[in-house]
Amino acid sequence: MTTSTDGAPRLTSLAHGGGCGCKIGPAVLAELLRGLPRGPRPEALLVGAETSDDAAIWQIDAQRAIVSTTDFFMPIVDDPFDFGRIAATNALSDVWAMGGVPLFALALLGMPIQVLAPSVISAILAGGAAACAAAGVPVAGGHSIDSVEPIYGLAVTGMVELSHLRRNAAAQLGDQLILAKPVGVGVLSAAFKKGALDADGYATLLAMTTQLNAVGHRLAGLPGLHAMTDVTGFGLLGHLSEMARGADLHMAVSVAEAPVLPLARALRTAGFVTGASGRNWTAVSGLVEGELSPIDRDLLTDPQTAGGLLIAVAENTVEEAMMMLKDAGFPEARCFGEAVGAGAKISLR
Repeated sequence: MTTSTDGAPRLTSLAHGGGCGCKIGPAVLAELLRGLPRGPRPEALLVGAETSDDAAIWQIDAQRAIVSTTDFFMPIVDDPFDFGRIAATNALSDVWAMGGVPLFALALLGMPIQVLAPSVISAILAGGAAACAAAGVPVAGGHSIDSVEPIYGLAVTGMVELSHLRRNAAAQLGDQLILAKPVGVGVLSAAFKKGALDADGYATLLAMTTQLNAVGHRLAGLPGLHAMTDVTGFGLLGHLSEMARGADLHMAVSVAEAPVLPLARALRTAGFVTGASGRNWTAVSGLVEGELSPIDRDLLTDPQTAGGLLIAVAENTVEEAMMMLKDAGFPEARCFGEAVGAGAKISLR
């Protein structure tokens, strides 16, 4: 355990992983879920676990459905307020990625109460509440436990109009692929933990991970937008593979056009990398055709925390979607690929 200048333990030193990089890897997760008994499937459950989508969807009437999701993780930064903001931003994103609007949240808190001062834990909660307030979402309660490692997140309930519901598995042939935020925050966090991220780099990390994806609800109103998800712990290729499998489509990707933080590329070139990128590549490599340099491979499988929206949109809707993203504060959104045929795979060019 390492300490900060005031003698308090660094939050990141209390956890073996951080942010969405501490998610259970996709291959291990698939093994854990394999063979679980299947219970009844009510007609009202429109989206469950079958396509690894961002949230569960429960229809309540002819026009609307409930969106239900949860997300939590260990610290990616040492500042407790920033940690709370990042975790809450990440959890809220799942509702917007389904085309919905979050209504309220419940806090999920696990803290080593004999190690962290109450003021630190309160700051984590305050950071989460601040992110929720920025989104117009009340934190209506929650649950807490005394745990060995610090854990914080939210369970979020939202609402979606059925006409706006967007799944990760509904991409169509000819769709263009757009990513709203550049990838690379996992590499930045790896450098941060080793004391190699300067103040400007930390500001970039914080800006990326606290930018709300609320534009997802507006994007879902575009008739030509067919599928949407957000890129988190499995990296860009991991979440794109879920989209390809769900729609049984061949996704062709331009490696050069995929948006990557320049600082992340520089840091990866200098040797900084997350352990999760390797496991993410192992999980997706069977679907991937084409060559990747080791640096590009690690960047395109870099685990993202509160990452950008990944959308599949008809070609005649690309311009409108890009304008909507840029007007909402996503100037680095890029079109980087397309759905070119049948058969679940990703080809690189």
